[in-house]
Amino acid sequence: MNPQRTALLTIDLQNDFLHPKGAYGRAGQTADAITALPARIAPLRDALVAAGGIYISAQFTLVPGRDGAPLISAHLQKLRPFLTKGDFTPGGFGHDLVETLKPADFTIEKVAYSAFYQTRLEYILRAMQIETLIVGGIVTNGGVASTLRDAHLRDIHTVMLSDGCAAFNSDVHDATLVSLGTVTRILTCAQATAEIGATQ
Repeated sequence: MNPQRTALLTIDLQNDFLHPKGAYGRAGQTADAITALPARIAPLRDALVAAGGIYISAQFTLVPGRDGAPLISAHLQKLRPFLTKGDFTPGGFGHDLVETLKPADFTIEKVAYSAFYQTRLEYILRAMQIETLIVGGIVTNGGVASTLRDAHLRDIHTVMLSDGCAAFNSDVHDATLVSLGTVTRILTCAQATAEIGATQ
């Protein structure tokens, strides 16, 4: 890894997912593996930025309609019926990146699983001459997996953080790591941090 040509991308590490007062916290939709992620990823973020790399936060977004109610897919509404007006709204507390990982160099608003879908992510990666994309966040089998597969289709070299992503079900997380082994390199946060340190 050349740190100056490397970006860390976190998926959906937002208050509405992780904070007790966020949308998922209020609904009791939490998991220890998920809430542990920011503190585990922060040292890697710090090492990469210090070495000249960049940090990008991709944040799930529910676009508010005219009356403020979110534009939400039928699939997501059925899966998460507790989502309501104000949740994941740009500029709101819930939409914001968790405090532990602030600030990001770039913030990507995303409306679907993949951080590439209808966003400016690819433009930023090309403009910053990024060669390696390190990916972590939630959930392993959703936003993380979709983003990694989309990066693979674009011939972007990726590293998946095995302990820097999580799902609500550990079996699903483990199975996704196995299935993605053919399209990405897999490292722990500590291993990725050590590689960055070894290049300085």
